[in-house]
Amino acid sequence: MKEQFQAYVIRKHDQKGVTASIEQLKKEDLPNGDVTVQVRYSSVNYKDGLATVEKGGVVRQYPMVPGIDLVGTVEESVSGRFAPGDRVISTGFEPGVSHYGGYSEYARLQSEWLVPLPQGLSEQEAMAIGTAGFTAALSVDALIHAGITPEMGKILVTGATGGVGSMAIAILAKLGYAVTASTGKKQQEEALLRSLGAAEVISREEADAPIKGAMGKQQWAAVVDPTAGPALAERLKQVQYGGAVAVSGLTGGSGFESTVFPFILRGIQLIGIDSVYCPMARRERIWTKLGEDWKPDRALALGVQEITLEQLPHTLENILKGGAVGRTVVRIGSE
Repeated sequence: MKEQFQAYVIRKHDQKGVTASIEQLKKEDLPNGDVTVQVRYSSVNYKDGLATVEKGGVVRQYPMVPGIDLVGTVEESVSGRFAPGDRVISTGFEPGVSHYGGYSEYARLQSEWLVPLPQGLSEQEAMAIGTAGFTAALSVDALIHAGITPEMGKILVTGATGGVGSMAIAILAKLGYAVTASTGKKQQEEALLRSLGAAEVISREEADAPIKGAMGKQQWAAVVDPTAGPALAERLKQVQYGGAVAVSGLTGGSGFESTVFPFILRGIQLIGIDSVYCPMARRERIWTKLGEDWKPDRALALGVQEITLEQLPHTLENILKGGAVGRTVVRIGSE
């Protein structure tokens, strides 16, 4: 392990507020944990952008190394689960929030936060999938367990050009579902969304148009919704009998107003998706699928933007402005 190594560190100052910069850290600067990982890649998520904002509501203590995702090789371990040389993934739990995360050449973590890197994934692919792809896969898994089959009809995916949305389209299309992608960037991104596997692309305005009355036309067998917000109430009105909505985010807002009618008249299920504290057994099962028959090949084949630590500030600012398309990975260490 290097005597000193690079990390992207957020600090809070009484006068300046929150600042972020690349610093040189030492081994003793790392927090407690039973596994030390030499980080190869991290990724860029909306939550990582919020971590750099003073009122983002993500970071619980300072200083903090953000980066809620990472993949790399175990350097040191006092855990019975992992040994030096093992390749591991960390998504969710505390890294990047209350524990130093992935924007660092080395990370010391708790072994119960780690899963083995599936054989079917490279390190870059694992981070291209990252929390966004894992959340998308959890959403698809929830819909399948709710009884949603391809024969039931179209699946609406909101926020389709974002990380969760784009990965959900690729996974659903691979499994034989007909996907309708909703996006605020229809004119610019329709070709991209169709190449991911979307059978139909509609504008955000079309998908979220207010519907008079308590119920609307039955259009969707299910919805993968990483945006939520007030428009969630309108989507619920359009889900067909026995359908389901998997909600995983709040980029459209944290609140919505609805009635009980979609639930008691059509038997719709509203399913919350939590990727942060997902139990380990399910976590490992989903990651195994992502390395096998659920691997989002179309999303990965379209190319993934790769940046360095030096390029992080602009990229994190862009994702907060809604300018991100697809997935961006951060190259941390060398081979």
